[in-house]
Amino acid sequence: MPLLAIETSCDETGAAVVHRGRVLSNVVSSQISLHAEYGGVVPELAAREHLRNLMPVVRLALSDASVAVGQLEAVAATRGPGLPSALMVGFKAAQGLAFVLGRPFLGIHHHEAHLYSPWLKGQPPVAEFLKFQPNLSLIVSGGHTLLVHVRAELDHTLLGSTVDDAAGECFDKVGKLIGLPYPAGPEIDRLAEGGNPKAYDFPRPMIDDPSDDFSFSGLKTSVRYFLRDHPGLLDDPQRVRDLCASAQAAIVDVLVTKTVRAARRLRVGCVTASGGVSCNRSLRQRLTAACERERLALLLAGTSLCTDNAAMIGILAERKLMRRSEATSSSADILPNWALEQVQ
Repeated sequence: MPLLAIETSCDETGAAVVHRGRVLSNVVSSQISLHAEYGGVVPELAAREHLRNLMPVVRLALSDASVAVGQLEAVAATRGPGLPSALMVGFKAAQGLAFVLGRPFLGIHHHEAHLYSPWLKGQPPVAEFLKFQPNLSLIVSGGHTLLVHVRAELDHTLLGSTVDDAAGECFDKVGKLIGLPYPAGPEIDRLAEGGNPKAYDFPRPMIDDPSDDFSFSGLKTSVRYFLRDHPGLLDDPQRVRDLCASAQAAIVDVLVTKTVRAARRLRVGCVTASGGVSCNRSLRQRLTAACERERLALLLAGTSLCTDNAAMIGILAERKLMRRSEATSSSADILPNWALEQVQ
């Protein structure tokens, strides 16, 4: 019997139906245009949009999967981390539905779900867990940059995270300095394609630090001072492209170097990458080339599964049910600051 999953951790309302490792439907309603004029996500607006969109998105997911509510075996939702008001909408709706149906309910950690999105292959996506192997996972998004050692299914250790700005946050802040619309990451990626990544030498924060942690606030500050010291640069389209390419190269260098170094140290044979920033073309190309040199297998989450989505929530929830994981209580609450290392 199928499982319904709901995701509302930030600014995308998602619902998916999964069954035996297959994603039967995966519907996402994005709020990007709503928040663009504010230069970032406004939590109260996000929560209101989730309230407006959740039921239509759930109905569409069930319809696309040709599944009736009464056929559901279980219900899952993102429990954290995320924006409290946004999380509350999806989590409580899913919890209530499970209670009414008398079905198990699972609250899923958003980042833990990202660990398994690279194992979803094909169209429609199917989980390839029979091929699962220990891996070093890079989760890189607007709010988080994490390196995780995944020893086996549902067995992981957080190695490092960002000490200040995440990689995606750095992209957005650099974009704001340049005058690009929010979210700036995709626009920087586009402009960088026509630029010279060696035109300007920006710092690679913590690239030589032996820890697995990241820091990107210094890079953003470096770009700010660079623009201050080069008035008129933004009036030249080619120099803007060079600036985008150079800043992007600095971010990608750090991500790739630290990821591959950790994989070598742990002697794993596989690297995975997920999260919204893993859509970046330069990151995908550089990580692919680095893994080929090191003879590491590489699994990149499909672009539709990189950003927030309910399919990865549902697939992980189904695996937990199969392994007899304990259901989440009907009285449980959201965990906005839920740390990955706290997941059992």
